[in-house]
Amino acid sequence: MINSSIEEINKIFQNIAQTYNTPLKIIALILDIIIVIFLIVKLFQMIKGTRVLQLLKGIIVLILATAISEFFDFKILNYILTSVMTYGVIFLIIIFQPELRRALEQLGTSKFTKFFGFDKDIATRTKESIYKIVIAALELAQTKTGALIVIERDIKIKDIMDTGIAVNSEISPQLLVNIFTPNSPLHDGAVVISENRIMAAACMLPLAQDNNISKGIGTRHRSAIGISKESDAIVVVVSEETGKISVAKDGTLIMDVKEESLKQILIKNIVTKRFGEEKEKKVKEKNN
Repeated sequence: MINSSIEEINKIFQNIAQTYNTPLKIIALILDIIIVIFLIVKLFQMIKGTRVLQLLKGIIVLILATAISEFFDFKILNYILTSVMTYGVIFLIIIFQPELRRALEQLGTSKFTKFFGFDKDIATRTKESIYKIVIAALELAQTKTGALIVIERDIKIKDIMDTGIAVNSEISPQLLVNIFTPNSPLHDGAVVISENRIMAAACMLPLAQDNNISKGIGTRHRSAIGISKESDAIVVVVSEETGKISVAKDGTLIMDVKEESLKQILIKNIVTKRFGEEKEKKVKEKNN
């Protein structure tokens, strides 16, 4: 068994030597390996901190177990593991459909604006918009006025905007507070902010159906988790029961966020990640 494995390895190296027998082909092989390593690193960065990472660990263990069972000729075990891998892919696609959809949408988003020098101006405007959103959230929290503010990032959510009423207005704390004032025509639903403008209000959001979510989480917070799971949007939530501010991103909910933490979370995930600026701490030091 060991001798046959060694022979197989020797055949692989012989095939590689025969295939890549010129300097040009060797360079192509090196580039091929570099690209594959780069894609693997980016994949891990994308799924880091998500439940997909735990799934990937399980898949790696399953693959190793299948390879070991084949190496030692455990026919029954190998048959079971192979069958699990064959049909398991279908189940995984069904179970993790939202995550897969989101990853594919992210691959389609454009990051080319930074090559044309547009980032600095847009980054400054985006930061100003964040400060206005924070001011509005704090005022709403003081009066225990429920609010749901969705901030679009790379994945477009026009289908969500279409469920509400078009606003297309400059961002201002006063306007946001007025929108969520009880009994106002637009208070019931979410506000969607896109490209530093309030694009729509009274929008309907998908509810998160995850059984792991606490039963005490209300509809407003479930909606925030739902849209952050189906897109890369960040959602600021104000509870009308407690007046506490929460932030939903990547399908998770950060509860009871204070003013400075809210600014840091929004700037880090909207400004720093998109425009490649330094962390907010360094920006403050530079301004001082």
